[in-house]
Amino acid sequence: MVQKSFGRFLRLFIAVGGLISLASSPVVAQSPPAQRGLTFVRTHCAQCHAIDKVSDSPLTIAPPFRTLHLKYPIESLERPLAEGILAGHPTMPQFRLEPDQVRDVIAYLKTLEP
Repeated sequence: MVQKSFGRFLRLFIAVGGLISLASSPVVAQSPPAQRGLTFVRTHCAQCHAIDKVSDSPLTIAPPFRTLHLKYPIESLERPLAEGILAGHPTMPQFRLEPDQVRDVIAYLKTLEP
């Protein structure tokens, strides 16, 4: 009987833990545009920049995206993203985003603000 109760308790504990981790997952809590923005930055930016709230950037000189709001209002990045970002170092590629991609990336970057 004790073993059966412990088994039930363990299954309940695992189920509740899974629900808590799902609820705290940033992907689950994000809007569709922010989810698309995350997909974009994961594909195009994560090889150099930290794109989450805790990691270091793989490329030391690439600022973590979670700190961008400290330098610029996130909305002010709309125009450079649409017109093409030019960085002062040769490893940063120049690219231009489509208007819907700009909105999605901005939506994701806003999720990194405190």
